Amino acid sequence: LVFAGSFQDAGVIQHAYNLNFPLHAVPASSAQCSAWSAFSVSSPAVVLETVKQAEDRPEAVVVRLYEAHGSTVVTWLQTSLPVKEAMLCDLLERPAAQGCLPLEQRGLRLSFTPFRVLSVLLVLRQ
Repeated sequence: LVFAGSFQDAGVIQHAYNLNFPLHAVPASSAQCSAWSAFSVSSPAVVLETVKQAEDRPEAVVVRLYEAHGSTVVTWLQTSLPVKEAMLCDLLERPAAQGCLPLEQRGLRLSFTPFRVLSVLLVLRQ
């Protein structure tokens, strides 16, 4: 694979995901639908890798993200889901010592060091 500039500037991570996980077209009605996204991340250095239902909390989802460029970065995680409470958690989905993350208008502010993985538990309003 040949690309110009650094792998970060060339978007190699995103192109690799597009190659390995292509979108699949599904026939739908001809009705117009507005654009919708469940999640967005403000930094291209941060990859949202996993969204899954929490193991022991049916009203919650776990989101796993990682920093892919080897940089220190702050990003905003935004979601259209009705989040009531958000907290960092470990891989076993136990809340981290830092407690709850503030829900701000821009979303959740997450800080990453190079190649750091973060898991966030999102408790949804019922």
